[in-house]
Amino acid sequence: MTKLSVNINKIATLRNARGGNTPSVLQAAIDVQRFGAEGVTIHPRPDERHIRYQDAYDIKPIITTEYNIEGNPIGSFLKMVFEIKPTQVTLVPDAVDAITSNAGWDTLKNKSFLSEIISECKRNNIRTSIFVDPTIAMIEGAAETGTDRIELYTEEFAKQYDLGNKKAIKPYTDCAIRANELGLGINAGHDLSLDNIEFFNENIPNLLEVSIGHALICESLYLGMEHVIGQYLEKLK
Repeated sequence: MTKLSVNINKIATLRNARGGNTPSVLQAAIDVQRFGAEGVTIHPRPDERHIRYQDAYDIKPIITTEYNIEGNPIGSFLKMVFEIKPTQVTLVPDAVDAITSNAGWDTLKNKSFLSEIISECKRNNIRTSIFVDPTIAMIEGAAETGTDRIELYTEEFAKQYDLGNKKAIKPYTDCAIRANELGLGINAGHDLSLDNIEFFNENIPNLLEVSIGHALICESLYLGMEHVIGQYLEKLK
């Protein structure tokens, strides 16, 4: 069964909009695990517009499943990661002013840079994943960095699926097959939802983990978080 890691960034966005501590990011992390999710994901950014660096430290003690911290590996981010030592760090090439992640790594041009960071993560017993576009060359480049996993950037699949174009899954399936051949674990994330997750999961061989935040939190506003997480788990079987 593919694991579900819930990204709780949007809980922090709501909190920050009003100030104070409501809704509680810590309680959200506790609850998503209690409701059956197999992991908690956060993606702190330098301006701390949603998840704050302090949140990352505060969440660590209440993790009973897996802890995935995503972000651009700038100095302050890496310092935090090496102090917290999460289960997994997902390296994402975010621009400082990006609203959300919008591209994967060029793993060929950035091979040396990524390899150095991944080596340090491994010395700290942190599993590594590289955020990549569904391109075979980028998968092969990722394998050369020594990373444990890749995370397939799924925005284009989600857009095309909404338009009825199910053939848009093919590059993702092809990349998953190649990743399996290269011994890379496969994660996926970005715009996955209750509408498209089952189809995606069925077509990605050996998909280990999906990280879902925006859609899951939006769906939870209408259906309730416990119910929504249960639906995801059922679709990921």
